Amino acid sequence: MEQRHLGRTGLRVTRLGLGTLNWARDTDEQEAADQLKVFWEAGGSLVDTADIYADGGAEYLLGRLTEELVPREDLVIATKAGSVLEPDRRVDGSRRHLLAALDASLERLGTDYVDLWQLHAFDPHTPLEETLQALDLAVTSGRARYVGLANFSGWQLARAGTWQLAAPGVRNRVASAQMEYSLLQRGIEREVLPAALDLGIGLLPSSPLGRGVLTGKYRQGTPADSRGASEHLAAFVAPYLDETASRVVEAVTTAADGLAVTPLQVALSWVRDRPGVTAPILGARTAQQLRAALSVETLSLPDEIRQALDDVSAPVHHYPDHDWSTL
Repeated sequence: MEQRHLGRTGLRVTRLGLGTLNWARDTDEQEAADQLKVFWEAGGSLVDTADIYADGGAEYLLGRLTEELVPREDLVIATKAGSVLEPDRRVDGSRRHLLAALDASLERLGTDYVDLWQLHAFDPHTPLEETLQALDLAVTSGRARYVGLANFSGWQLARAGTWQLAAPGVRNRVASAQMEYSLLQRGIEREVLPAALDLGIGLLPSSPLGRGVLTGKYRQGTPADSRGASEHLAAFVAPYLDETASRVVEAVTTAADGLAVTPLQVALSWVRDRPGVTAPILGARTAQQLRAALSVETLSLPDEIRQALDDVSAPVHHYPDHDWSTL
């Protein structure tokens, strides 16, 4: 599998990553083992998890599998901290919480370090400088090799990335930004993506298949075994089942028919090759689904098809997102 540098750093990762959101919840240990083995045998390296996935269960499962199935040194393990399940708050970016969460993640993962440690979200109630200091402490202590951010808005990402670059040798540059990005969700193109490109931050798209909708499986209704039919993920899929999304899905299906490939391959290839993207994160439920996604490695979309998909899915951008002189 082809590799890319993560942002403007020396860290190289495969241009497709494996997500573990479903592990230890919808995906049991055997299925997770099958996924990791398929991914590793295909040459994949980047595996993304978080301390909140299955209340730590995903990290624990990944730790067991790297001990028993796949050599730790063959993987680039990325995890996240900062999300909390408390009645009065959803994010805790305090230095106290973050460093304690990192130690707990390392214990569950059964490793001395993670390759990429990411803030799961922006905390408006903690000074950003304090939050970012926790990232620097993680690197200087050897518990993390690189640091990244997730779910930050454009101004938040620009502020954090600029702050880290202001003291080279003391602070560590932001290597990555994990954001939802697909043909059904192009909102980051307004401000987040331009900030990331300017600051040399690599983008790790989550939900690159539009929460599964871009595979075309929902065209005739909601399959009983799909996320859209599950009790805890139906609301997650629902926003992409409207008429606007349907037009994009039909365009993807038409392109797939013309290329003799699947809608999944078309949608994933589109996002993988967008400017600034390092590696989409694949959230497969089964090894079979993962194999289908990994088959995109050999596909590059023709320019005319890529342009047609750009046009049909284009978000509405007005002042000041575009050059004012063109408006």
